[in-house]
Amino acid sequence: MLIIEGGAPAPLCSDVREDWVRAPISKADLHARVAALRAKSYPFTVPRVDPSGALKYRDRVVAISPVETALLESLTNAFQSLVRREELLERLVERQACSTRNALDLHIMRIRRRIRPLGLVLQTAWGRGYILKPAAESEE
Repeated sequence: MLIIEGGAPAPLCSDVREDWVRAPISKADLHARVAALRAKSYPFTVPRVDPSGALKYRDRVVAISPVETALLESLTNAFQSLVRREELLERLVERQACSTRNALDLHIMRIRRRIRPLGLVLQTAWGRGYILKPAAESEE
């Protein structure tokens, strides 16, 4: 958000995540403009895994287990891109002794339930892996 003086020329904003206002501006108007910018920037946000065991996306947070943390680190690092099952199985091996195909499927099911309230989905790329993406995109 750029605040410019009353007589200054209007700046060019080349990104939807940018905006400007002329001074003076009321506090309420400024907060409204900032809220609008946040809403516009949501498509550009990326989920992130906190080392303390939380998955954060936009303005929401959900607690995750240590094993889910390892799997979600791979998925968030490749947000909206394919993560191969083999990579996730390797992450599972790092975290627990039992790392079968069924164990991975069970963790994927649990992750799907946990991320739903955040507005995220885990889409299956049959025979290849998974793609973590915003829920609205996967419904198209």
